[in-house]
Amino acid sequence: MDTNNWSKLPRTVPVNTKALLLVNHHARQGQQRLIEAIHYLEQLGFHLIEESTEHPKQLSEIIMRYQHEVALVIVGGGDGTLNAAVDGLVKTKLPLGILPLGTANDLARTLGISNSLEEACKIIAYGEMRRIDLGWVNGKHFFNVASMGLSVKITQRLTKEVKRRWGVFAYAAIALQVIWESRPFSAEIRMKDKSFRVKTVQIAIGNGRYYGGGMAVVHDATIDDQRLDLYSLEIQHWWQIIPLLPAMRRGRHILWRDVRALQGQEFEIYTRKPRPINTDGEITTYTPASFRVIPQAVTVLVPPI
Repeated sequence: MDTNNWSKLPRTVPVNTKALLLVNHHARQGQQRLIEAIHYLEQLGFHLIEESTEHPKQLSEIIMRYQHEVALVIVGGGDGTLNAAVDGLVKTKLPLGILPLGTANDLARTLGISNSLEEACKIIAYGEMRRIDLGWVNGKHFFNVASMGLSVKITQRLTKEVKRRWGVFAYAAIALQVIWESRPFSAEIRMKDKSFRVKTVQIAIGNGRYYGGGMAVVHDATIDDQRLDLYSLEIQHWWQIIPLLPAMRRGRHILWRDVRALQGQEFEIYTRKPRPINTDGEITTYTPASFRVIPQAVTVLVPPI
């Protein structure tokens, strides 16, 4: 909508709402823009309780601690920070406001939340409450995507220093290095009464649309369609992925011959030896893995229609 018309909208979150503000100070834009975000939120009438931690895994514990004192949780950071907070949001059922302060901000992109801090703060005050799905793998929730293969190797090389220095361009540079070194691995994918044995360089299971700095899992995926979208890149040589890359940005790679695409609410994946799985940019579990979608699991403030 026209951003000049915010003041004409009724507020979704009342003035004087007490909100828990969780900020990842290690996020690429965290410290630089935190004061700016607090200024906008206070101008909009929020009473903020600010908490931070050096260990993102403690974010859910902090949310649980404040669940009876606040009406809203605002998370400032990237997809990894949001992922660290998700269990606390599920347990407390508190609504989520997002300040996109990370490198990729793929969940914000999926939800149409602007990278402008001023606009993101206005969405928290005037936006719509939307129930969104979560993915689940081996007991761990995820917003965007869970994957194994190339993406895990990219995650392992994307250090905080690299992301802070190069931003979203770091994804492309590291990806090219990893693709050149890629080797296929064997896996079995099960869904319902079907089984697929594959030789692949990457398997990704998406809940939302975007991941990896703006890549699309599937062109028509939404984060409330109550389904998971799986693709498997079944190429033999590293150079075969090069012509696929433009299609992967648009989520159209699923139409290519070397890409297996499946949709469902539950999947199981087995490999000969345990392989690490990346959820929203963090390695959190290993195969064998059981995946499912959890419909309408979290409430998020999104731009009004």
